[in-house]
Amino acid sequence: MAWRQYVFGMAVGAAVVAMVAVWSTSQREAVAVPDKASNPHDLSEAFRRIAAECLPSIVSIEAVTKSREVELPGAFPFDDDFSPFREFFRNDPRFREFFQQPRRGVIPRRRSSGSGFIIDPSGVIMTNNHVVAGADTVKVRLFDGREFTATEIKTDPRTDVAIVRIQGVSSLKALRFGDSRAAQIGDWVLAFGSPFGLEMTVTQGIISGKGRARGLADREDFLQTDAAINPGNSGGPLVNLRGEVIGINTAIASASGGYDGIGFAIPTHIARWVGEQLVKTGSVKRGYLGTAIAAVDAETAKQFNVAVHEGAIVREVRPNSPAERAGVLPGDVIVGLNGQKVTDPPTLQGIVEQLEPGKAYNLEVIRDGKKQTLRVTIEEMPADYTSRGEPTRREGADRVFNNLGLQLRPLTKDLAQQLGLPAITGLVVTGVQEGSPADEAGVRQGDVIERVGTTPVATLDDFQKAVSALSLKDGIVLHLRNSEGRRYVIVQDEDAR
Repeated sequence: MAWRQYVFGMAVGAAVVAMVAVWSTSQREAVAVPDKASNPHDLSEAFRRIAAECLPSIVSIEAVTKSREVELPGAFPFDDDFSPFREFFRNDPRFREFFQQPRRGVIPRRRSSGSGFIIDPSGVIMTNNHVVAGADTVKVRLFDGREFTATEIKTDPRTDVAIVRIQGVSSLKALRFGDSRAAQIGDWVLAFGSPFGLEMTVTQGIISGKGRARGLADREDFLQTDAAINPGNSGGPLVNLRGEVIGINTAIASASGGYDGIGFAIPTHIARWVGEQLVKTGSVKRGYLGTAIAAVDAETAKQFNVAVHEGAIVREVRPNSPAERAGVLPGDVIVGLNGQKVTDPPTLQGIVEQLEPGKAYNLEVIRDGKKQTLRVTIEEMPADYTSRGEPTRREGADRVFNNLGLQLRPLTKDLAQQLGLPAITGLVVTGVQEGSPADEAGVRQGDVIERVGTTPVATLDDFQKAVSALSLKDGIVLHLRNSEGRRYVIVQDEDAR
């Protein structure tokens, strides 16, 4: 079976000259492409006109990282159970000390190439973070062949967007941004860039999908396209038939490492907002709610009595977060924030991150089938937002629930303290049977079960009564808490009677 991989459209080792810069003046100075380029009766003529208008704004980038020495951790080679020397050397402290001493290594000089596009006539260029991250030198080649060394590089790894500035230029031709939210599946698009070192290449295709999340960045809402994107295309623009940038070409899904008809672009409603902040302050300030969310599928819609695909369901609530202080609970379905409708997780993320920290907003949720309005004060996203610790593990059990695959114990004050929790009521998960419904649902040792469905549980008998009233075949919702926060899981066994 062939495994599909995700490949960033950046060529490594190619001899293409670099690009990069930082934004300072207004998009009002950008040269606009006539709207009539969208005439569907003569696509060839439209493509030629758009290419002629956009190519002068495309740049090629070369990022060079110098070779450097690094310290590598030592390793004892005889710990392998299959090593014939294991019994001779594993307990000899002299050999272990010798082999575990740090070693010196060399990371070789590295060249990578990518693409970008001018967003300001004064020499400001937008590209991908992964094209320029960690580079010692970034060079930019313009459409007319002139080469420049980037004087300033600002990046946002969370969205994979970067801004680069070159100096000594003026009156460059800048592209204008379009509304990526208005792009529809089936719309024609052109992708510009320098794949495999072939500068100023243009390919065409359509928007194949929207709102894609592939685990390539912390903040994702990709446009999917079948326009050919290959290594070296990263950072180039995805342009609509009005000649407006609606995305930054970023990655491909491929079983071969090359073009397989599936490419991803960062939509400009994200990239432009990020770019403006990078230009003004050099960093990106985001609003923070403190929840882990998921799409509402048929199963969760049934469990929580909401319309399919409506809103974003709260799976976890982080401790001491704005969401926790506002009273948000796992299982709540967020359907509105600050007067804006929430249709899916990317929509909610987009709304939250652009809200002003320190201000209070109305948050609309569906809880137990009823709509409620909460008041939440947004905070600035912590720098370590994505880091998560492991919950405390504990052994022992008071009662085993074999149909679920759980071992539970009533939560005591001492146990709560050991687990890093406040004084709450519930049942501690002290064992999870491998391959059981609870294991498959993601229940972990150290979790505390606070509710079964809508029923609070403080004793083992409470739990037994609550689960007995529900169907494991249809799914049982467990509301959990640990040192990481609150979340819910659906424990289900479709073969259960």
